[in-house]
Amino acid sequence: MKLLIVEDEPELLHSLEEFASKEDFMYDSAAGYQSAMERISLYDYDCIILDINLPDGNGFDLLKILHHEGKTDGVIILSARHSLDDKLKGLELGADDYLTKPFYFSELNARIKAIIRRKQFKTSNVVRFANLVIDPDQYLAGIDDLKKPISLTKKEYAILAHLVSNHKRVITKVALAEYIWGDYVDEAQSFDFLFSQIRNLKRKLKKAGAQVEIHNIYGVGYQIKSI
Repeated sequence: MKLLIVEDEPELLHSLEEFASKEDFMYDSAAGYQSAMERISLYDYDCIILDINLPDGNGFDLLKILHHEGKTDGVIILSARHSLDDKLKGLELGADDYLTKPFYFSELNARIKAIIRRKQFKTSNVVRFANLVIDPDQYLAGIDDLKKPISLTKKEYAILAHLVSNHKRVITKVALAEYIWGDYVDEAQSFDFLFSQIRNLKRKLKKAGAQVEIHNIYGVGYQIKSI
């Protein structure tokens, strides 16, 4: 799962990045309004950790942009403000949750996972697609209630979860690469790195007896279907 961390306080930003790495979240970081706006316009995120007070803008304005562009990214506001008016304003503008500083990272982690379940998997702790089961809390995938776990790398799991949560539509190569690798995609000369991950993932799903297939939609991207 992928986060965008928007925080201008260097020490807290670093702590949030360490937290994301420890919890095996992929993430991008932005220390200000402009850099956050650029990432929001370019990429989709499962959850945005959003500070209200930014040196070059306001977190509330970023919420307005998300709404205007029809984005469905989950949003947790982090703020030192304890004002009820600020909390209500954030929620009215589309934020999913509001956490005041200081906070416990364990609580932040629980709230992120709750939002991801609501956004992607419709509140269920696990998602089932054919005989494939995905547990977003434990980053596990397997067959038949996880009785037969599939050994996946971090990126293979992220690709599989993203395809399953969007199984009704085709995900373009560019969109999938940007979701998994973010800004690093701009430096890539080809999509060989993505093709390699997809190839390995297909092999592992087949070996595990998953009743799903990742279809290559020629010239466009990928879609996962039950078989």
